[in-house]
Amino acid sequence: MRHGVGGRKLGRTTSHKEAMLRNMVTSFLKHEKIETTDAKAKELRRVAEKMITLAKRGGLHARRQAAAVIREKDVVKKLFDELGARFANRLGGYTRIVKTGFRAGDSAPMAIIELMDKPEEKKGKKESKAKKEAKAKAAPKAKKEPKAKKEEKAKKEPKAKKEAKPKAAKAEKEAKPKKATARKEADKAE
Repeated sequence: MRHGVGGRKLGRTTSHKEAMLRNMVTSFLKHEKIETTDAKAKELRRVAEKMITLAKRGGLHARRQAAAVIREKDVVKKLFDELGARFANRLGGYTRIVKTGFRAGDSAPMAIIELMDKPEEKKGKKESKAKKEAKAKAAPKAKKEPKAKKEEKAKKEPKAKKEAKPKAAKAEKEAKPKKATARKEADKAE
């Protein structure tokens, strides 16, 4: 009976699986984004989120618990100094898993696992909004078209305009005197 035994086997012995996950969580926290198989990413998420929760708690005991899993001292320092502060207001859900397709060799489903709040993402969103606003302001300006298209339009448009101009010009000339006479009559009435 295997009551209370959670997690995926991943086709490895328990010691091999634990060692692999320790290596993966160290790399993941160091680079903040890695690509792996979908099943490994889901197992890695469990370990990584526990490490970030330890970092949020802070303290010497939490740091030693994290150091027992993470293999590099620099990564433990980064975890407690940067990542713990970054996720201080978030209540879980520190990672995102994005499925990327299938591996060429064995068609294993692949995924990218990454941290949710990256400083670059926040800056990138603000910059993209600023760029959109700048484009909106620049939009009224005439766009440059290739010369060939301009020449084609120039050939087509004058014919249509020549036919339309006389009618429009006559209509405007006729409308102007009516307005002028209406004004004169209004002045006389006063």
